[in-house]
Order: sequence, then structure tokens, then C-alpha cells
Amino acid sequence: MNSAVLDAQLAKATATQIPELSDKLEKDLVQVFKLMADETRLKILMYLIREGELHVSALCERLNQSQPAVSHHLALLRVAGLIEPRRDGKHNFYSVQKNKFHEIVAQVFENFSGENQSVKFEEFTISQKS
Repeated sequence: MNSAVLDAQLAKATATQIPELSDKLEKDLVQVFKLMADETRLKILMYLIREGELHVSALCERLNQSQPAVSHHLALLRVAGLIEPRRDGKHNFYSVQKNKFHEIVAQVFENFSGENQSVKFEEFTISQKS
């Protein structure tokens, strides 16, 4: 078999395995993955998912970082719509914007075919419930 035939077969196999994504979904996924690629932002999201709503100073303590550094990361996550603030007097509390995560995950799974709609990572799995 020549290389052109092998390349065509590989391209066909790859095209059937990789779902088509809309431009908007692709951009949303890239933005989310870029934000989560930073260790501090990923830790912030994990703390907020696990503990619910947290005050900025509580995040500073958990991360062992200054308030300006943590506020910078929170601002990036807030602008992307991944977290939402709640003001109580002079204090800001943050929580995960679950609708944004649900929306992105649901859109990803809409593009998968078959019954097993899950993405497996080393330590966790993301699955779509029907």
C-alpha cells in the first residue's frame, strides 16, 4: 500500500472519531482550557467547586498568595463567566458559575455519537447524564 492510500485511510478514520465543533464552542473550549491551564486558576476553581462560595481572603490563605495576585486570577475567571461574585458590604465572595460549565459540557457531548458519552482523564471522568 502506498503512503497516499494510508494517509487517506488515516484521515477518514480520524474524521469519524473527532466530532465537529461549532466555531463558538471551539473558542469557548480554548478559552476555558487556557484559563484552567494555570495552576492557580485551576486551584481556585477546585476550591470553589469543593467548598462552594469563598471570600477572597480565604482563597489567599489556601493558595498562600497575595490579595492582588488572587484578585487578578479571579478577574480573569469572572470575565470568562466561569465564576460569579457576590458583594456583601465591603467583601467579595466568589462561586462557580455552574451554568457556564454545564453549557459547555452539554455542547461538547451533543457532538459525540454513541451511547458512551464520557471523556476519561487520568484521575476523573466527565460524563453526560441523559
